[in-house]
Amino acid sequence: MTTSTPTDFAATLRPGPDTIDFTNDFAARTAVVTGGASGIGNAVARALAARGARVAIVDVRADGATAAAADLPGAATGLHAGFGCDVTDETSVARTVAEVIARFGRIDVLVNCAGIAALAPADELSAETWSRTIDVNLTGTFRVAQAVGRHMLAAGYGRVVNIASQAAHVGIDGHAAYCASKAGVIGLTRVLALEWGGRGVTVNTVSPTVVLTDLGRAAWANENGIRHQDEIPTGRFATPDEIAAAVLFLAGESSAMVNGADLRVDGGFTIR
Repeated sequence: MTTSTPTDFAATLRPGPDTIDFTNDFAARTAVVTGGASGIGNAVARALAARGARVAIVDVRADGATAAAADLPGAATGLHAGFGCDVTDETSVARTVAEVIARFGRIDVLVNCAGIAALAPADELSAETWSRTIDVNLTGTFRVAQAVGRHMLAAGYGRVVNIASQAAHVGIDGHAAYCASKAGVIGLTRVLALEWGGRGVTVNTVSPTVVLTDLGRAAWANENGIRHQDEIPTGRFATPDEIAAAVLFLAGESSAMVNGADLRVDGGFTIR
């Protein structure tokens, strides 16, 4: 008669970190921010730089990326750099990621902020506008995440934060292409989180409401804006820094167990 050896289940439990860093200190990290020359992307880049990160601002406007990088906290010490990149062009993405690696040696954080919002009623939306929106917002996010993710996976560490939208969760008049693209970003993020989470790379999204960037103010300083603010339980739109604060959490050490999540910064708009 044979006897089985009792399994020591406690020994099979995989430990997490002994301590958590609550400081959001990025001093040892390199971050890539697409769409970082303006708007939400610039607020994110500034927030990361203020906490010590070396920041690569990536933008379709090369001159804008360079100027924005030169204006970041710590720029005087040569910590940051700007890179021109068209996220709809796979060759451009590959070249830019290679340039960032050559400049900084590593990429620890990726924030995909590059996006467009070309709006029209669904029955009037042109095929060109539809394709362009999907290519920038969804496929562009995938292209950059894939290219950067390969380096992160090789290093065994990474934080990817993709900017989605409240429009990923609800229907909004005139936003057919935009809603579809941002819903796709959330779907893509979940798959990347599933595939990469066990290899040291977490992937999450942030879904903002209307954000008071220069473009946001221009688009919503009208009767539609007044009505939309009234639909938000907090009664107002978000500031760029409020979105950056959410990104900092997901990009930091303290969010290691947050993976495949969507953090809605929408004042409660989508709870209705």
